[in-house]
Order: sequence, then C-alpha cells, then structure tokens
Amino acid sequence: MNKENKRRKFHTDIECVKEGFANGIAFGGPLSDQEKSDMIEDAAKAYGEFLDALRCDWRNDPNSMETPKRVAKAYVHDLWRGRYEELSDVTSFPSDGYRGIVLEKDIPVVSQCSHHHQTILGKAHIAYIPGEDGRVIGLSKLNRIVEHFSRRGAIQEQLTMAIHKALNKVLENTDGVMVMLQATHNCVSCRGVKHMGASMITSEVSGVFAEHDKTAKQEVMHMIGYGLDAYR
Repeated sequence: MNKENKRRKFHTDIECVKEGFANGIAFGGPLSDQEKSDMIEDAAKAYGEFLDALRCDWRNDPNSMETPKRVAKAYVHDLWRGRYEELSDVTSFPSDGYRGIVLEKDIPVVSQCSHHHQTILGKAHIAYIPGEDGRVIGLSKLNRIVEHFSRRGAIQEQLTMAIHKALNKVLENTDGVMVMLQATHNCVSCRGVKHMGASMITSEVSGVFAEHDKTAKQEVMHMIGYGLDAYR
C-alpha cells in the first residue's frame, strides 16, 4: 500500500459516522485545492439561490453582493474544514516509564450545530494515562485532533465520541482515555428557547477512567477545576 492509501485508510479508520454526513468526511475527501475551488463556486451559486428564496436582493445590496462567495469560502476553508482536509500526522514518543495522568485542558472548540448550522463555542479537556511500554503524543496534536473533528457540522455528543475514538486509535497501549467538552450553543441562545449562557457538558471515558471507584476520573476533574466531588 502506498503512502497516500495508508493516509486515506487511517483517515477513514478514525471516523465515527457515515461518509458524506455533516459531521463526517465529505464524499471523496480529502479534497484537492482544485476540488475545493470548484466546490466554492457551486456552493456560492446555491447560496445565492437560497437568499433569493428568502427574498433578499443581495445582487444590488453593496453589503451582500459578495455574501454567497464569502459564505461558501467560510464553509470550505474554515467552518467545515475538517470534512475536506486530511488530519495531519500524529507524532508519538516513548513515555520513558511515565505512568501518570497526561492532561491538556481548555482546548478551544469552535464547531457548528448540524441541525441549524449555528455556532458551538467551548473548550475540550483531554486526559490519558500511558500504559506499560506506552507512548505519549506531541502536545499540539491533541489540539489538532480536536480542531479536525470540531470543524464540521456536529452534535456535541458525537463530537466527544469522535475525539475519544481518534485518541484511542493514535495512542498506543494506554491505561485509559478521557475526553470532556463544555460548550454553549447558539441554536439554544439565538433561536427556540433563546436562553443565553446555558452550556452543555459531555464526556467519554475508557480504561481506568471508566472503573467503578472513579479515582482516576475524579483526579482529572480536580485537575480541571471541577472539584473532587464532581462526576461521582
């Protein structure tokens, strides 16, 4: 198997949902620069028709003339970038016998609700424990994994599981992995019930973090700042 096919296989192996879904990789993804350019043109045309249906005279409004193109570029290059680009290589290193908790907290999460295409803003906390002869990964790679799966249409529950699954895939011989997300959703604050400030917390755990006595899980919660009694 050549390098490109290996990368493609790895990319699909860590996916949780069906190809083509809003929170999955795009059909035929990852895309080339030319494919992205073509997609932007097609999406801009379709978005202009969407504005037409909403009776918006965007063609003559100086503030809206370029809006279809701007929105299309924002989706392809930013908002849904994780659907069209390959996850960068994840570098790992020997843990040299370290068997304690590795925690990175307050990783920024910027995503988009796949139901209403409203912004999700929050933070992720990731913890793992290297197992015997285990490895650790470069710190920034945790951020990259979060960013890769966040930049799609998403529901927070599946986003949490996707990050957890990817970490279990790239980390070798861990004693456990814990992923926790806390985020606010514009689909709650700007429409429907219109409640500002409400946030959602989700978590996915495995290994020692899922054990009945919850000692390791409570230690992580304390390290994050939620206190030892959280998540009893």
